[in-house]
Amino acid sequence: MPPLADTIKRLVFGRKLRSETLGETLLPKRIALPIFASDALSSNAYATQEILLVLAAGGAALTHYSVWMAAAVVLVFTIVVLSYRQNVHAYPSGGGDYEVVTVNLGPKPGLVVASALLVDYVLTVAVSVSAAVANVASVFPVVFKHQTGVALGAVTLLTLMNLRGVRESGAAFAIPVYGFIASIFLMLGYALWQVLNGATLEAESKSWQLAPESVHTYSGLALVFLLMRSFSSGTTALTGVEAISNGVPAFRHPKSKNAATTLAMLGVISMAMFSGITWLALKTGVKIAEHDADLIGLPAGESQKTVIAQVANAVFSDFRLGAVIVAGATALILVLAANTAFNGFPVLGSVLARDGYLPRQLHTRGDRLAFSNGIVALAVVAGLLIWIYDAQVSRLIQLYIIGVFVSFTLSQLGMIRHWTRLLRNERDRRARSTMLRSRFTNAVGFVLTGTVLVIVLLTKFTHGAYIVCIAMPIIFAIMAGIRRHYDRVAVELAPSADEEFALPARVHAVVLISKIHKPALRALSFARATRPTTLEALTVAVDSDTTDALMAEWDRRGIPVPLRVLDSPFREITRPIVDHVVNLRRQSPRDLVVVYVPEYIVGRWWEQLLHNHSALRLKARLLFTPGVLLTSVPWQLESSEQAAARVEQQAAGAVRRGAPSSSVAEQVVASQGTSRRAGDGHRD
Repeated sequence: MPPLADTIKRLVFGRKLRSETLGETLLPKRIALPIFASDALSSNAYATQEILLVLAAGGAALTHYSVWMAAAVVLVFTIVVLSYRQNVHAYPSGGGDYEVVTVNLGPKPGLVVASALLVDYVLTVAVSVSAAVANVASVFPVVFKHQTGVALGAVTLLTLMNLRGVRESGAAFAIPVYGFIASIFLMLGYALWQVLNGATLEAESKSWQLAPESVHTYSGLALVFLLMRSFSSGTTALTGVEAISNGVPAFRHPKSKNAATTLAMLGVISMAMFSGITWLALKTGVKIAEHDADLIGLPAGESQKTVIAQVANAVFSDFRLGAVIVAGATALILVLAANTAFNGFPVLGSVLARDGYLPRQLHTRGDRLAFSNGIVALAVVAGLLIWIYDAQVSRLIQLYIIGVFVSFTLSQLGMIRHWTRLLRNERDRRARSTMLRSRFTNAVGFVLTGTVLVIVLLTKFTHGAYIVCIAMPIIFAIMAGIRRHYDRVAVELAPSADEEFALPARVHAVVLISKIHKPALRALSFARATRPTTLEALTVAVDSDTTDALMAEWDRRGIPVPLRVLDSPFREITRPIVDHVVNLRRQSPRDLVVVYVPEYIVGRWWEQLLHNHSALRLKARLLFTPGVLLTSVPWQLESSEQAAARVEQQAAGAVRRGAPSSSVAEQVVASQGTSRRAGDGHRD
């Protein structure tokens, strides 16, 4: 790589990190929290709103049910957090739900969870970034016309920051995440102080009314279904909880303990924020509807504000800067929520690649010890979704949640199986008591998350969730196919206990010649130096005058290698050579045919367009011919030597490593060829 490009890369991504410095990139809890919890924390920006939005279909009279819906969400959140604390202790390798389910339920259920998590991570990036851009557009209307481009730019920025490595991205994200937490709790604290002092907090929409045509009467089973739908919408607050269990390897030692502590911190902070925002929404009388036209009282030409924005305006009615700070922190946290996926997706992809379900390139770390290939893959797929859906949150949100609760439910079931297996062999009463409590917790979690999954499927399937239901089986089939391929290759390549490779009976060397020049002479010298059983030069007669001139030059130089000319009446080059080589193999199946192909090594990109096309076509054909070995004989043009000099100057230890200059190597090869010329010749 030229120095300029390398300099730019280092400026963007930072200096390379040695593998032994991996421990230095591990995260303390204060940095791990903003990295892995930004998704779950940002859900508080719209979880309460989703509950109220569904209840609005039944009119303002149903708003009081939001307290019970929020309580149910807090209960589920608590159970899930308690369960995942056990996960990180039992399975600390970073596989998270995938590992739990694979170990306890089998590979196929594990792949179902992996498919769900991969989909969820992609949607987390697409939804979070699109929501952030929508919030920015509500403040700066000019952004409305460029939402897709701005969203793609945000994804690109997040990608570059994560390619620098998790520690640096965590440090960059810590301030805004903690800023969001502080702004919400300051708002809650200030609101509580005002209420205790007798102040009245009113949202701007408190006096507004819902349009009669948008309100329906619900009773009996219809009311129950509406409440269940409202509850399922509120469970968006749980998105991102699983990220910590997938990111255990990124924590400092003791990894499991630190991950469990961070998970508990997330649970307490997130549920306190969610409960507080829901309380404030009811206290201030916020009203919200699916469509702006359904709100009577909304000024003409304006769009309704989000719940959290209305609450902030009500609390900070005498301090406008406070409301601006809350709004800005909320918009920023929505962008950073995508960072959770940028940390979870690559780790999960690495685990899946290790197990053979994804390409193995996803298992390797880049210059900065980050899983660079996984980060780029996530950015590409999420960017594609944003482009397809025009960064419209209302369309993307319908695809959300399903993947989360598929993984939640199967993980709970896997942990039940885990504790049941351990209980069979445990005799200590205290240990058994602990395991029984843990199994009960997971059983409750399984029932709750399974119920939520069913509700989400029933209420969102026709609104776009069916796409996820189609995508997950496709991803499952692709990963299963990749694993089958790797398994077949492993079986094919595995040597038996008494495997032996017999030497070829004879070696036939063929040197391809188009004209007599330095690359051709070097190829002839190299071929002769290997002392094959037979050696011949091969050319194709495309033009009779050129062929006659080549043969005359060959005889004039006295080259001690026979030159075979292949006829080509249709002026083809590749086919006659391939047919000749295949014929050699057919005559002697136990023999080895070595084809020497002279090639130019160029230093400029445009020179690639002018050279080596015939050589590339020949290699592409001959690589699929059994018993044929291809040997490229490079000839470095001056432009390539200049490029090489730019990449790496002669190192101080080059001589000690035995790396002679190209001119010295040429002299050695030439002298060897001269000394052997007399007896080397053409030996049958």
